[in-house]
Amino acid sequence: MPDVMENVSPKDPGDAESGPCKAETSEPTQEDKSGPEDAPAFLSVTVLTETVNEVSELSNKMGMNHDYHMEEEIVPPSSLEGKVKETMHNAFWDHLKEQLSAVPPDFSCALELLKEIKEILLSLLLPRQNRLRTEIEEALDMDFLKQKAEHGALDVPYLSKYILNMMTLLCAPIRDEAVQKLEHVTDPAQLLRGIFQVLGLMKMDMVNYTIQSLQPHLQEHSIQYERAKFQEQLNEQPSLLNHTTKWLTKAAADLTAPPPTCPDMPDSPSVAGPSPNEAANNPEPLSPSMVLSQGFLNLLLWDPENEEFPETLLMDRTRLQELESQLHQLTVLASVLLVAGSFSGSVLFGSPQFVDKLKRITKSPLEDFNSRPEEAMLTVSEQVSQEIHQSLKNMGLAALSSDNAASLTGQLQNIAKKENCVRGVIDQRIHLFLKCCLVLGVQRSLLDLPGGLTLIEAELAELGQKFVNLTYHNQQVFGPYYTEILKTLTSPAQALETKVESL
Repeated sequence: MPDVMENVSPKDPGDAESGPCKAETSEPTQEDKSGPEDAPAFLSVTVLTETVNEVSELSNKMGMNHDYHMEEEIVPPSSLEGKVKETMHNAFWDHLKEQLSAVPPDFSCALELLKEIKEILLSLLLPRQNRLRTEIEEALDMDFLKQKAEHGALDVPYLSKYILNMMTLLCAPIRDEAVQKLEHVTDPAQLLRGIFQVLGLMKMDMVNYTIQSLQPHLQEHSIQYERAKFQEQLNEQPSLLNHTTKWLTKAAADLTAPPPTCPDMPDSPSVAGPSPNEAANNPEPLSPSMVLSQGFLNLLLWDPENEEFPETLLMDRTRLQELESQLHQLTVLASVLLVAGSFSGSVLFGSPQFVDKLKRITKSPLEDFNSRPEEAMLTVSEQVSQEIHQSLKNMGLAALSSDNAASLTGQLQNIAKKENCVRGVIDQRIHLFLKCCLVLGVQRSLLDLPGGLTLIEAELAELGQKFVNLTYHNQQVFGPYYTEILKTLTSPAQALETKVESL
């Protein structure tokens, strides 16, 4: 067997930096730049394509989410499955320790582990890393190691040290610390266990690296695949677009209807700015992009009992419901902050720490808002009122009078009602923000937030990006169908002026 310890330096400049994630820490050379052809053997383009073909939902997720990544499923340790899994793992590693501690030692399990470790290390290599591939094949030659084991001369600690050095070369920077900790483990069985745990993380890193490398190809494939599958269904069911047509027809009608009004708002400087009603009153010619944007916004208000959901968005329905829930929670959160701000003044609300604390106080009870709105807002009103009172006291300012305290709690509890005016206006303004996101993009929309939304800017940015990603991917897939439908809802000149595919 070759002298494996001499074959690996702590950081080989020719191979370490050519690993999948190491390139992020320095400017890559032309040779080091990775493309789809650099995918590791266990996650080639062909395998990923087959996976996407087999699972439409995965295709949709990858195509829609630029930051899509896979995560290891974590079983809660307290669950029955977690306890059974932990028990079985402990039994295996205890058995391995007994084998290695026996006289003479039994290397049967150790050889199987080393074989698996070798396969994992090879799977982490890029196609161009031929020198490392040859080195691993020689250092972990299983036939040679089996002969050593039969003579009782298999040096497990020595091989483990080699494996750690190789992991140091191949791991992403985020795994460096975990690998370094393993260098201090002296028990052979525990060391092999730790090696397997870290290698599992490294495999997931490589999967996500490959997904990101192939993202443009995955997006294009996802669009073509989903459209082709839908066309097959449409050929068999010519009426498949009926609900989609009704959805867009209603959106066009909504754009020509007068906007609702809401009279009263708390007297607070944070409400300054043009109202959505004023913006909506500005007459604009109806265009395909406007109709489609309104249609997407209407999906966030969809009645769950209404079964006429657009056929082109059935795959996205669950995600839209999640966005709708997130929107409702932000509406209540912003309403609470707006009411609280009208009683607290600029002194308290000038402190980011105070605002963050009010957010934490409010968010927890809101988890039960949909099922028990009155109870949730009762809890919020009591905790927010108490926090304002205590904060004013801590700053040496005049505490809320009994009348103001009662008015504050009353207005906060009133937010539980659907017809609450503050909640209604905030809801309209969040919808206006989302509409701007569809037209201008998230970052530009954040530059001019409607009044009352500045305190939830970070939360709105997250909501807006998810909404834009979903709608953009859907338009890319079903744009040709939307264009045909919208031709009948807008004037011919407008239909020619704007194509759905270019939104």
